[in-house]
Amino acid sequence: MDISFWVFVYIAAAVQAALLALALWRRSANREANRLLAVWVALAGVDLAVKAGYWHTLAPEWFRVYRFVALFPFLYGSLFFLYVRALTRRQGFRWRDLWHLLGFAAMLLVTGHVLLASTARLQAMSASWIAGERSIGHWFDIVLFVYSLSYVAAALVQVHRYRRRLRERRSDADRLSLRWIDTMAACQVVIWCIAIVQALVDLPILNYGLLFGTIAAWICVVGWFSLGQPPVAVEPETAPADGEATAPMTATGPDDARYDDVASRLTQLMDGAAPLYLEPALTIGQVAKRSGYPEYLVSAVINRRFGGTFWDYINRLRVEAARAHLADAGDTRTILDIAYACGFTSKSTFNAAFKRQVGETPSGYRKAAQLLTTAAGGAGRR
Repeated sequence: MDISFWVFVYIAAAVQAALLALALWRRSANREANRLLAVWVALAGVDLAVKAGYWHTLAPEWFRVYRFVALFPFLYGSLFFLYVRALTRRQGFRWRDLWHLLGFAAMLLVTGHVLLASTARLQAMSASWIAGERSIGHWFDIVLFVYSLSYVAAALVQVHRYRRRLRERRSDADRLSLRWIDTMAACQVVIWCIAIVQALVDLPILNYGLLFGTIAAWICVVGWFSLGQPPVAVEPETAPADGEATAPMTATGPDDARYDDVASRLTQLMDGAAPLYLEPALTIGQVAKRSGYPEYLVSAVINRRFGGTFWDYINRLRVEAARAHLADAGDTRTILDIAYACGFTSKSTFNAAFKRQVGETPSGYRKAAQLLTTAAGGAGRR
């Protein structure tokens, strides 16, 4: 392979990884998650920088470091899982999470003899490696694939549960559904597939240049998605059962003297000619800005005076609006069109919110309302 070309690619990607890790570490949105991602990206950058140094010099001492960073991929799956957990639960790294690093520790013990080898032994191993004789580490690509894939699968399960909770409670579920996580997971699977095929089949095109060139491209993908991600809303682990009313949040202490004014202002905004809850991407920050009161005060009033969380309150208003349209025999729009007109952006979110509040599905409610209207009309004619 053209070593000079890949050395340049690795160095460029390592520099990009260092800058990206710094930007992620300092980013305030999704702070706990982005700091884990910063560590992950930084390790990948060190990995690429060391490989660039080794392939540029081919020195035995570089080979020692080369073999050490070759174990870093045993951290990548774990860090991906912890990153997703931090996004969906806002739970940063804790001391007990060290057990997620046991795969790396175990492989370090198994291959540690290479790191402790003499210079002469390292030179022999390096020459063997350059010649394509993979006498060390030839088996752990398969172990890495299985180990890391299990963490990716666990991370995707967490994302699936998060999306389900999101759809049950929020009308902007599609915007906050972490679609970039699927892309990041797919990129990792592609990289590991290249690694596993390379370990099992001797194909000229599947070399280390291609493998780590793919990792360099992956860093670009991570940068693209991570720096543009919106703040992730952490949803509660459990949602009310169908038909069960949402219990209002409790608070202690006396009401603020402004509560009545805030409640009156919110009622004006939600009951006017153009109700605010009809805006599909509505946030509590936008409501607070339109009301002229601080966000914390608006949130407290919603909790105490209207019951439930901000999204309970907004979805309740939207469901009531949809309910009126569905009961109107003259409204011939589809149920989905009515849902969108009432501020929902997801069919599944609308269905879940409607059934939880009304006790039946939107289609069932519309059918029952139409039957009542028909029966009332027939009785009036008699």
